[in-house]
Amino acid sequence: MGMSVNAGGGGGRRRRGKHAPMSEINVTPMVDVMLVLLIIFMVAAPLLQTGIDVNLPESKGQQIEAPKKDPVAVTVKANGDIFIGDSQVQMADLATKLKAISQNGYDETIFVRGDKGVNYGTVMEVMSRINQGGFKKLSFVLNGEKGGT
Repeated sequence: MGMSVNAGGGGGRRRRGKHAPMSEINVTPMVDVMLVLLIIFMVAAPLLQTGIDVNLPESKGQQIEAPKKDPVAVTVKANGDIFIGDSQVQMADLATKLKAISQNGYDETIFVRGDKGVNYGTVMEVMSRINQGGFKKLSFVLNGEKGGT
């Protein structure tokens, strides 16, 4: 005359129905979202690179190898303003600022960008100040050939 209290059968285990909650994570939507974000960032990344606009002289030289680390660029605008990256500096502070930047690590070559309208003497003075600061590897940045003769 014993009655079983277990109405579900199966010895106390729950049976899974059609609408039972899942304990596993469905990663397919997450992967889809990540791929869409990856494509968005790949398209947007080149647009985020900004710098000082200068009218660079044209050249017919070969392109140099890409730097191993982030390069340090010194820009001289046509009006004589000097920039390290996006920050304007005075001629007297140029070597000091470059030494401070070099403490954090940088590519050995410093790129000098000079507007084609800038006085040659100004560019030479900038190069001299960089050299006096102990930096020996300098490179000029020029526009590539644009159908020249």
